[in-house]
Amino acid sequence: MKKLKKEEVKQEVFDLYDDYAHNKLQRREFIEKLSLYAVGGVTVASLMSFLMPNYKDTMLVDVNDPKLDSNYITYNSPKGGGEIKGLLSKPKTFKGKLGGIVVVHENRGLNPYIEDTARQAALAGFITLAPDALTPLGGYPGNDDEGRSMQRQRDRNEMLEDFIAAYEYLKGHKDCNGKIGVVGFCFGGWISNMMAVKLPDLAAAVPFYGGQPKEDIDKINAPLMLQFAGLDTRVNEGWPAYEEALKANDKTYEAFEYPNVNHGFHNTTTPRYDKEAAELAWFRTIMFFKRHL
Repeated sequence: MKKLKKEEVKQEVFDLYDDYAHNKLQRREFIEKLSLYAVGGVTVASLMSFLMPNYKDTMLVDVNDPKLDSNYITYNSPKGGGEIKGLLSKPKTFKGKLGGIVVVHENRGLNPYIEDTARQAALAGFITLAPDALTPLGGYPGNDDEGRSMQRQRDRNEMLEDFIAAYEYLKGHKDCNGKIGVVGFCFGGWISNMMAVKLPDLAAAVPFYGGQPKEDIDKINAPLMLQFAGLDTRVNEGWPAYEEALKANDKTYEAFEYPNVNHGFHNTTTPRYDKEAAELAWFRTIMFFKRHL
């Protein structure tokens, strides 16, 4: 099978994958539309192989990194899904107490990429909790296709409560200084925005290409850092109205748009990943948390 390079693939293919990843296309319809781009020796199978996540070769932090204490825990989410599983990570050696970060997954549960991101944040000097909103359904199933199907079975406002409960768990943790931020991706970006609306004491929020709240923006107290992908018209179309509301309510925010990159550019596991944009966005994120946590 021909191994494709990113520059060989048309933008329309990435747009199709975005529709598929956000449940706008069923798998059969996705494959049918993809077949239109299987030309010149490129097969549907090679396009599918190119587009699907590769968890084996793309992790940035060793799961057994000796500098980290990283283990699964469960915490209670009485307004959400009950007992929720999450990955709790912190540096093994630290003095005093750490700022806390809730790391929120995309629309497919706690997959290896989000766990890897939570470990990265812990290595930067924070205590992090990455919950799995699929816990009430048995947890992340091991692949993103099933994970997306499962996550559609849950109410998104109940899932929001699961991440709010994660904030409360970190706030009460003996190694946390009580200052909690949130970073989330895609669905997790929406959760990050909504936690800023719902939690008056949230210390910072960094939504990556996340949907925007439509009301109660006046209730936001947390400083925001909003990360956008230049090619992500679906999410970006809601930003002007949100920014207008943030300005009207005199909220503290900064926003960055990374040109010529796709939704999901921070995710190392798919070809939408853009190393330069991802590293810059992550550097900005960590510096932002260091200022506020």
